[in-house]
Amino acid sequence: MAGPPRDHVCALRVSDSPQVYDQRLDSNDDIEDVSLFDAEEETTDRPKKSRIRHPVASFFHLFFRVSAIVVYLLCELFSSSFIACMVTIILLLSCDFWAVKNVTGRLMVGLRWWNHIDEDGKSHWVFESRKASSQESKTVSEAESRIFWLGLIACPVLWVIFAFSALFSFRMKWLAVVIMGVVLQGANLYGYIRCKVGSRKNLTSIATSYLGKQFLRQNTRDDQTS
Repeated sequence: MAGPPRDHVCALRVSDSPQVYDQRLDSNDDIEDVSLFDAEEETTDRPKKSRIRHPVASFFHLFFRVSAIVVYLLCELFSSSFIACMVTIILLLSCDFWAVKNVTGRLMVGLRWWNHIDEDGKSHWVFESRKASSQESKTVSEAESRIFWLGLIACPVLWVIFAFSALFSFRMKWLAVVIMGVVLQGANLYGYIRCKVGSRKNLTSIATSYLGKQFLRQNTRDDQTS
């Protein structure tokens, strides 16, 4: 089924979840972005939960990606078979990509990104954020949010370091495995950052607004001291 018309604001109810998601189409690059900032404004006065509400999702959010890194670092100590090590790492990375993209992001921080193809065969990238609800049970746990973003950012950084290490040490057979880790985990990082900050236009307007506020605040302080 074809997507909604461009430049049209609508609310979608996702079939696999009762939670409501805001969705907007970007007329420039066929990417559907979702603004998270309305939700943040609505939940400003609510107490944030610090307890972990989804322990299983939090565990598997870190398990696959940390396991892939551990296997990469230690596999040569326990096995002389490069093929077995490579297959194990790629399987762990693939499981991590699927789990983070489809499960942990939606449960832990209320974000999701995906792709669909319309009737004309045109690809559309969708970046969604869960709409704020008045029900307290739907608030995002602060502890889960920290776990999610820490794992999402730290592990791709490590794979980038491994890539440079493999390149400079001429371990070319491992370079392909490391690049796979950078690509899979980097894709999830990029997708969730787009969910968090919205479209490129939103990011520019946010930066401009922040700089304007800082400039106005500095001028106010100078007037008060003078």
